Amino acid sequence: MPVHVDDIMKLLCHVSDHEKMKATVKHSAKGALVAAAGAFFGGLVGGPPGIAVGGAVGGAMGAWMTSGQFKPIPQIILELTPVQQQSLCDDVYLLIRNLDWTDATQLIMLVMGNCSLKQQVVAALVNYISKELQAEIQYGD
Repeated sequence: MPVHVDDIMKLLCHVSDHEKMKATVKHSAKGALVAAAGAFFGGLVGGPPGIAVGGAVGGAMGAWMTSGQFKPIPQIILELTPVQQQSLCDDVYLLIRNLDWTDATQLIMLVMGNCSLKQQVVAALVNYISKELQAEIQYGD
């Protein structure tokens, strides 16, 4: 059976929506830039003590700006490039290759009906999102 990328993408969207999964890519470079800018401007205005104050204020602002930027996993899945989608599908296909399905709806029913398989699919998705996208996963509302 050929790998049906669309079916697997629909499965992953359904499972992640069911689990209420969200993710955020850590924007550490953006936060560091804000902290550095704060230290720089603090140094211009207040000399050495201004560097310390500006760095602290800039660091706090950088942390605030980059926190809480969670996106629903289904949205992230749909925004993946075709190459990323294929890579994710290949990982998940290893888990579901023994299933016989004709469309996405049937695949979703087969996976959702098997708790162990569903957990394996969720684990594969979390592993991909965490490692390949360097994202932090959050469950629930």
